[in-house]
Amino acid sequence: MTLVTDFAVPGLTDVEFGQFQRLIHQRAGIVLSDGKRALLVGRLARRMRELGLSSFSAYYAAVQKGGEAEMTRMLDAICTNETHFFREGAQFDLLHDRVCAEWLTEEEAGRRSRTVKVWSAACSTGEEPHTIAMVLEERLGRLGWGIDILATDLSTKVLNQASAGVWRSEKSAPIPEHYRKSYMLKGVGPEDGKVKAGALIRGHIRFAQVNLRDAEWPVRERFDAIFVRNVLIYFDAPTRHEVLRRLVGHLNPGGYLFLGHAEGMAGAGLPMKSVMPAVYRLASPTAGRAA
Repeated sequence: MTLVTDFAVPGLTDVEFGQFQRLIHQRAGIVLSDGKRALLVGRLARRMRELGLSSFSAYYAAVQKGGEAEMTRMLDAICTNETHFFREGAQFDLLHDRVCAEWLTEEEAGRRSRTVKVWSAACSTGEEPHTIAMVLEERLGRLGWGIDILATDLSTKVLNQASAGVWRSEKSAPIPEHYRKSYMLKGVGPEDGKVKAGALIRGHIRFAQVNLRDAEWPVRERFDAIFVRNVLIYFDAPTRHEVLRRLVGHLNPGGYLFLGHAEGMAGAGLPMKSVMPAVYRLASPTAGRAA
């Protein structure tokens, strides 16, 4: 391993790019097209500088020898974690107005419990699960329902941010005012310029690291709704369909699957009914078993 003290970003050869393409696809299911070459260089350069490595081949060797710790650092570096509160707001309107109403009706008829379980399967820095928590608390929590939200991500770095529940104040701009006043705290003194999720909604969320590409997930339960938005677009078709099959296997009968606006179920061959663009409902209780 060659160490350097005066770092300049080295060139990335075709062979090196191919090595990282295959490794990242194998471990995370992410497809790096040729157009992502500059992105890979930019994302890995900082870590190479920290290690004092003079070539991408040297860093590839370091990842191979560094075990899960360095592999996780690399995947953290290349993952895009752009998100915001109430992203794709029509989906949260649907959750509030239609989905919660259905759950209330089912509970009144004795067909379900008064606890709702939701999985935010690519939670990034936490805006999505906290948005879900606000909507469900407003609609169901006030009526005494239990709310259990599992928030997972491939990146341990963003999971640490998400579990802290603290953001710059400007990040709270998309939150409707009545939600912001009810469920968010404004920083004062040394925390001025920040907002924090209130204890009520933070108490509804638990966090765990899950790589959707892994052969086994540390998730054994079923959910009333699963959000897996803006992550499937990074997978090739076989990986995307396999991940969708396994996710659907974690839905309760009649459960909802929320995807990103550019994602869909085409070609997956699953018994899901379209509710609105990028939102689907399990049409049959025999969609598969949890893997």
